[in-house]
Amino acid sequence: MLLLCAASMEHETDRSLWSRVIRPGWRSQPVFLICLAVGLIFITQGVLKYIDPNMGVNRFAKIGFPHPYFTAHFVGAFEIVCGFLVLVGLVTRIAAIPLLIVSCTAIATTKVPELSRPNQGFWFMVSDARKDFSMLMSLLFLIVAGAGSWSVDSHLGGSISAEEKNQ
Repeated sequence: MLLLCAASMEHETDRSLWSRVIRPGWRSQPVFLICLAVGLIFITQGVLKYIDPNMGVNRFAKIGFPHPYFTAHFVGAFEIVCGFLVLVGLVTRIAAIPLLIVSCTAIATTKVPELSRPNQGFWFMVSDARKDFSMLMSLLFLIVAGAGSWSVDSHLGGSISAEEKNQ
């Protein structure tokens, strides 16, 4: 009997944790606009890595990544799949993590080096990093807030009780 009770509690804890991961923390409809922007930008950037060598393989080779063909397509696949998941609001918080890593890597490998290049420097880098910074902040927002009430996550995670809203 004790084992059954413990197994039931463990299952409930797992379900509760999963529910907290997918359930939007902020059940606002306009969050969809952030999901729309982030999802579409990453999907298009991922597709470009496959169809335009200058945005994919050649760019990764120029930056100095080992195995640029594999790396460009690997990153492109993550951008397409995770971008789509963010767009529809399915496991949004989890899907945003690889995209956050991609954004941080892009900033570190393409924007930060601009600080030391002649005729570029800080203001050039700040201007050039606008999209990366916007994506970084939007992804952090989605990780914290979730995908909002128009997302698949909202429907899978169930409703938020009054007690949970106050926490």
